[in-house]
Amino acid sequence: MAQLHWMILTLSTLCAFLPVLHASAGDADPIYKSCVEQCEKSGCVGNKCFQHCKFSSDGKPIDGPWYMQEPLYLRWKQWDCRSDCRYHCILAREEEREKLGDKPVKYHGKWPFQRVYGIQEPVAVALSALNLAMQFHGWISFFILLYYKLPLKQNKRTYYEYTGLWHIYAILSMNSWFWSAVFHSRDVELTEKLDYSSAVALIGFSFVISILRAFNVRDEAARVMVAAPLLAFVTTHILYLNFYKLDYGLNMKVCAAMGIAQLLVWAIWAGVTRHPSRWKLWVVVVGGGLAMLLEIYDFPPYRGFVDAHALWHSTTIPFTYLWWSFVRDDAEFRTLTLIKKVK
Repeated sequence: MAQLHWMILTLSTLCAFLPVLHASAGDADPIYKSCVEQCEKSGCVGNKCFQHCKFSSDGKPIDGPWYMQEPLYLRWKQWDCRSDCRYHCILAREEEREKLGDKPVKYHGKWPFQRVYGIQEPVAVALSALNLAMQFHGWISFFILLYYKLPLKQNKRTYYEYTGLWHIYAILSMNSWFWSAVFHSRDVELTEKLDYSSAVALIGFSFVISILRAFNVRDEAARVMVAAPLLAFVTTHILYLNFYKLDYGLNMKVCAAMGIAQLLVWAIWAGVTRHPSRWKLWVVVVGGGLAMLLEIYDFPPYRGFVDAHALWHSTTIPFTYLWWSFVRDDAEFRTLTLIKKVK
């Protein structure tokens, strides 16, 4: 969790490189494990104690009546006993490791981050929000161009044949970045599934758009024949992740396959088309490839805030602007071309 979170190449990495919460080196550290166990019993790490540890990690009271259980909104904002114990034990252990000259390690599949007002990864959340804002700006500018600047048909519909598809794309993109921000603010099972699902939906639909636009598929029946099997596959995959098994390895393969496939479609089309804005496609493809290196060469967060994934989020902001610029250019190019044919 966005969570892909708007450019062709990095759509695959949005899903393929989402945090995989497998066992990490930090989890196996006996000092860390002992710290968590003691904290869950005593409710304290050093001099810091937590009222949440009057309750078990599933919210049931260890002692006391039912009305003393933590409300859901408090558990969201202030976390629970196990989460607080893990977080402060990680900080304490990393402080010890730093004094010994050891490098940071991952705990439960994630680097140790500094919380800000209860937000787990504040920089990633802020950048996800900025990406969402850029998607919204791109969508609004696309809408204004089509309905207020370019000519319309007599029935007030646009000449551009892909208007509806880009509207859906914009909604899925904003949804994906919204859940990316939520997931990075609080990593729990629900937010993780919503982040993964929204990313898969976006990548799948982007793949559909790449085929329809590159091959200039305008007939509605032909569009359905192309889109139906792909959307059915994406829907089945999302249901599998949510209701059967959250298989990280399978999800990475599916997302990477769809991302690479659409990359090839766009790259080949950019190489053979005479579209006046094809250079923007190339910038997005090449720039996205370079940005993907941030996901491959992972490094621990600087001062507990900025890691490679957060930096990748920052690179998607200018590429989002350029991508929507291409979409607007495509709309204008197709509209003017169709008007000339009509005349």
